Amino acid sequence: MTDPSTAPSAGPTPLRAQPGRDGAAKRCLVTGATGYVGGRLVPELLAAGYRVRVLARSPEKLRDLPWRDAVEVVRGDAGDPAALAVATADVDVAYYLVHAIGAGADFDAIEVRVARAFATAARAAGVGRIVYLGGMAPADQALSEHLRSRAEVGRILLESGVPTVALGAGTVIGSGSLSFEMLRYLTERLPVMITPRWVRTRIQPIAIRDVLRYLVACAELPPEVNRAFDIGGPDVLTYEEMMQRFAVVAGLKRRRILPVSVLQPELSARWVGLVTPVPSATARPLVASLRNEVVCADDDIRRSIPDPPGGLLGFDESVRLALQRVKDAEVATRWSDASPRGVPSDPLPSDPDWAGGTLFTDDRSAEVPASPEALWSVVASIGGDNGWYSLPWAWEVRGGFDRLIGGPGLRRGRRHPTQLHVGEAVDFWRVEEVVPGRLLRLRAEMKVPGLAWLEFHVAPAPGQPAEGARRATLRQRATFFPRGLAGNAYWHAVLPFHGLVFPAMLRRISAEAVRRERAGPATTDRTPAPA
Repeated sequence: MTDPSTAPSAGPTPLRAQPGRDGAAKRCLVTGATGYVGGRLVPELLAAGYRVRVLARSPEKLRDLPWRDAVEVVRGDAGDPAALAVATADVDVAYYLVHAIGAGADFDAIEVRVARAFATAARAAGVGRIVYLGGMAPADQALSEHLRSRAEVGRILLESGVPTVALGAGTVIGSGSLSFEMLRYLTERLPVMITPRWVRTRIQPIAIRDVLRYLVACAELPPEVNRAFDIGGPDVLTYEEMMQRFAVVAGLKRRRILPVSVLQPELSARWVGLVTPVPSATARPLVASLRNEVVCADDDIRRSIPDPPGGLLGFDESVRLALQRVKDAEVATRWSDASPRGVPSDPLPSDPDWAGGTLFTDDRSAEVPASPEALWSVVASIGGDNGWYSLPWAWEVRGGFDRLIGGPGLRRGRRHPTQLHVGEAVDFWRVEEVVPGRLLRLRAEMKVPGLAWLEFHVAPAPGQPAEGARRATLRQRATFFPRGLAGNAYWHAVLPFHGLVFPAMLRRISAEAVRRERAGPATTDRTPAPA
């Protein structure tokens, strides 16, 4: 079933792929396919009949997605000329959906470099069209660094020699979007708030459903269309009005909001980082951009892509649909699905000689009087609202400290309460490997001086049959590869806490498995809609 909050708003005639250069349906290249928008665009393009190729730094993150076998995958970075030469070959439409926000202070330089490499490769390969999704760039305002960078990427692509459409969106409202999560947590957690003055800035939000519709429709624009378009929904609101209307839709009391001038962007970013799941490093450029009024300068897009019957989705309905998807655990993609650039991708070390360095481990196991299936159901649902099965206060303290120093903390939660796929975030971990029924491996993304993993292995207990076992073995292993003296000091400093946390985790996961075994099969496992 397609998510109504993300499905294209097709007109009387559904959007369908037209023949490309080889006479078959057009081939589309999607960059950023592991991200929030890209992960939703791919199934929409497939549904419209396009052939789809994706460029991914870590193709293994696509493995568990329902559309993986329907697309061609090229491994590589969007800024690597060699990978781009392969990815852009015989492509009719190339979607540029990558960005470097959260990659550090030099994210703007990274974005320019990658955009230039992409533009050069697209022109050399004879790509028929580039479609870019960026942010609005009001011509009469001093833009934030983030919006300037987005505008510069658009300029580079528009001047590439390849017909390009650069879509500029403001706040995108949809289940799991960065803007929606920030708005949601600020409104739900703070009935009374002292806010920066940017809450009075006017914004023209747009539903993710309508963003996707525009993106798909751009594939069929004639080659003479080479320009930027602003896209926005029917409502123009201040951020304060958005919070108040969110509260109404969510059934909350009216929020008391007092804007003041003393909360500068840096303080605002730290405040957002503490209250919402968005880390301060990611919130900083976003908050700085909120001082810019992002309202469509014109409605020229309608002459090229007419509105659907009934018009674009309004703010209130966008919020209602997004909240329903969150409630139903049918969030197809989240902003945290995409790993920031610079995050290491080293595989888990298999022995202490890995990379010639020291490797610390905390390895524990237990035999559990429950079936492997019951035990796996607990392991696969760890984190998020289910917690970590040991000393909740200790995890909260660690998560709070991580947010104070710029890490993601625990508030990213989970996309789905019982299902996991490679590459998605679970609190301050990233799923690195899942072998259903057997293995869950998580890589730490909290701020630590080294690389850390947490693994869970489930198997029938010794002497039990491979099928129908009534007892299981749980192996729980924490692994840490320190960087320098600080890494070694960190491991020894946290050892006392490990002695409390990890034994309790093993015991309580085992106890929960026994409880579930006695309660019978779970009935709440649902597969989210693919869009």
